[in-house]
Amino acid sequence: MTFYFEVLKTQGRARAGIFHTPHGPIPTPVFAPVGTQATVKAVLPRDLREAGASLVLSNTYHLHLRPGSDLVRDMGGLHRFMGWSGPILTDSGGFQVFSLARINRIDDDGVTFQSHIDGSRHRFTPEVSTAIQENLGADIIMAFDQCPMPTDRGIVEAAVERTTAWARRSREAHPDDSHQALFGINQGGIFPDLRARSAEALRAIGFPGYAIGGLAVGETKEAMYETLGVTVPLLPDDKPRYLMGVGVADDLTQAVMRGVDIFDCVMPTRIARHGAAMTPEGNLNLKNLAHARDERPIDPTCNCYCCQNFTRAYLRHLVKANEILGHTLLSVHNIRFLIRHVEAMRRAIFEGTLPEYADTFLQRYLHAV
Repeated sequence: MTFYFEVLKTQGRARAGIFHTPHGPIPTPVFAPVGTQATVKAVLPRDLREAGASLVLSNTYHLHLRPGSDLVRDMGGLHRFMGWSGPILTDSGGFQVFSLARINRIDDDGVTFQSHIDGSRHRFTPEVSTAIQENLGADIIMAFDQCPMPTDRGIVEAAVERTTAWARRSREAHPDDSHQALFGINQGGIFPDLRARSAEALRAIGFPGYAIGGLAVGETKEAMYETLGVTVPLLPDDKPRYLMGVGVADDLTQAVMRGVDIFDCVMPTRIARHGAAMTPEGNLNLKNLAHARDERPIDPTCNCYCCQNFTRAYLRHLVKANEILGHTLLSVHNIRFLIRHVEAMRRAIFEGTLPEYADTFLQRYLHAV
């Protein structure tokens, strides 16, 4: 099999594994930086590799609008187009259709919407989303889904039914996983019975991996953790589990403890562009005057290029001057911070010390003075 998942060690519900893909292995748990438009903002592919990234995400909606998936296909696919030789995941575009675009019509067949860029009209169906992702050529592609707000039961229930039907159609449009692995997306908001209904239907269809969508979109952290605790055991033990759009260190900790394998989020690069650095004591605001003459790195224990070469004082200067290099260095650091965190959790699972690591990390991260 081109794609297969190995669970190498477990501790409680947490697991350390490897998801094998045509473009290389993905050790899990793994955090994937987001390259929305075939680029992780302000970060070179070379620096992603140096930071330890083994998976990068790109976005179907954005690349469909610009430059177009046909062009990417004709240029050799995303790997060649963006100069990234490792595994790539593309989402289905469903979240962006419902959150960014001006929707003209949603029906059981698909969604008609206007581009947020120029107002042009487009239509996404499961078949269209799948065809776009096949053109893009990512290793992991996603079934088209409807991502609702997680707390309105009526809306969530309707979205589960539609997402299930769309998952079947996505699978019919992409029956062969030999070159691209199609993941199904579990929906159901914060309602355990709807999560169970979605999981049962997805398992019946059959996918090489399963995502958990519709979380970290407005519910409380406690509700997200409770929902993960209910949902993860409903998914197959021998397939990777992907929590979509989560990239805060305490959330990664809680999710790994509950059995999640794959994560992605724009958070590390987004906050970097606003002058914030992720640290074991929480986020550090480099705009603060206190850093103006600070000769320390962001984190003396960090082995990223930023921390090995630059002071907080210099980084504050770049941030205050709005220099692009500041965006790059802080993005590199934040990505490395999250990758180091999941690497440490992976080691702890092998060593049988994950609860101790998680407790120590969370005490420091959540209760820093």
